[in-house]
Amino acid sequence: MIDFVFVFILLLIINQLLFKSLSNKFPFFDKKLMNKLYWYHLLFFLIYYTYTIFEASDSKSYYLNALTVRQNWMVNFESGTKFIVFLATPLVQLGLSYISLMLIFAWTGYIGFLFAYIFFKENITVNVTVFKKYDLLTLLLFLPNMHFWTVSLGKGSIIFMGLMLFIYSIRFPHKRIVALLLGGLLVYMIRAHVMLFVLIGVMVGIVTGKSKMGLGVKFLVLVVSVVFLFSARNSILSVANLENSENVVQDFDQFASKQSGRLETSGSGVQMSTYPLPFKLFTLWFRPLFVDSPSALGLFSSSENLIYLLLFAKICNRRFLRFIIKAPYLVKTSLIIFVLSSFALTFVMSNLGIMMRQKSMVMYFGFFVIYYFLASEKFELLQKNKQQPIALA
Repeated sequence: MIDFVFVFILLLIINQLLFKSLSNKFPFFDKKLMNKLYWYHLLFFLIYYTYTIFEASDSKSYYLNALTVRQNWMVNFESGTKFIVFLATPLVQLGLSYISLMLIFAWTGYIGFLFAYIFFKENITVNVTVFKKYDLLTLLLFLPNMHFWTVSLGKGSIIFMGLMLFIYSIRFPHKRIVALLLGGLLVYMIRAHVMLFVLIGVMVGIVTGKSKMGLGVKFLVLVVSVVFLFSARNSILSVANLENSENVVQDFDQFASKQSGRLETSGSGVQMSTYPLPFKLFTLWFRPLFVDSPSALGLFSSSENLIYLLLFAKICNRRFLRFIIKAPYLVKTSLIIFVLSSFALTFVMSNLGIMMRQKSMVMYFGFFVIYYFLASEKFELLQKNKQQPIALA
């Protein structure tokens, strides 16, 4: 327990040093809000840790596997599940307990929220209120399910941090190279196929969207992305055992059908394979809803999904279509990442519980698109009323 107290205090100190540095760099940075967010995140750490005491959890397996590593630590340095064991091993060898590792990984999830906040505030300077009185960014930062799935020793916390570091860095890739490489490495090592969607989103966004990025930087980003995708193609395809496939489309369809059928047999399985694509996406993004989940936890999740549904309803109009055609490249990048990731998940996910966990890594990309659209509409309204708001970034 002494190690937990040490880690707890150390992370508090690191947070304050980080807040001070970010406050000096970003005038909009709100230390008070970020401190509140951290304590809120820790609340879900306690909830999840309590859950692991009574229920099975992958986090226990990661810890036990890390305990068994004796000499060749690098043997687990490969994309996928083993990478979590790779990250946990040196911490275990330092003598840290299970709860201390849980706290460290929960902190990495919080860092994801921290850079998500910066990403939103840096690129959207107009405050947006929804449901008549709620600040949209604050609402998004405090969504419960997003925190619940990013507080454990596992893939969720690390990949969320990696994604947010990467998308934060891509606005000025030449100035934020360390965060860019670290974020990209974490995403690739945990879910290589997600890195595929991210880089496709970046390339499409740069080519089709408005940007202040110089032509030289654009060209460099495109070249690096293409080279990386080509060199990592086998690792990406191996996720679905397609690295030696002669017909990738057909073999992926067989893999997806097999995976989907396996998940349908679980307690919260749904027959996604029989759904048309629009309903598959609806199920991924917005279910469970109240009719799906009579339990207390189900009702809790359904309430949050209702918020998702109401937010997405705000872009179901022609104005959004006109907006997205002329949108900046970060908006188009976020949209492509969100759509491609969602599309892929609908083919292999047939379990509501797993879908809730998996979608948490990409929902903020969809939220960013919605936020930017609502901010642009408010900006145009303020201009018509001859007010002078701060321009959208």
